[in-house]
Amino acid sequence: MANIKSSAKRARQAVKRRAHNMALRSRVRTSIKKVLAAVEQGDKSAAESAYREAVPVIDTMVTKGMMHRNKAARHKSRLNARVRQLS
Repeated sequence: MANIKSSAKRARQAVKRRAHNMALRSRVRTSIKKVLAAVEQGDKSAAESAYREAVPVIDTMVTKGMMHRNKAARHKSRLNARVRQLS
């Protein structure tokens, strides 16, 4: 445990921040999995709606600094390609 007041506060803040970041990261992964699950089932309309819901979540991670913009673009591009393959 920290002996200095400021370091104890930083430790408390780190715990809160880690929990928040884990929740955000989980939200992104869940939205991506929803798109992939709809693609696997072959349901184009469900896949498109899941993709439309996933894109803002991914973009939010970029603005919050949780994900690099190129990684976000790569996720969106690959998900969109998978959705568009359904016919």
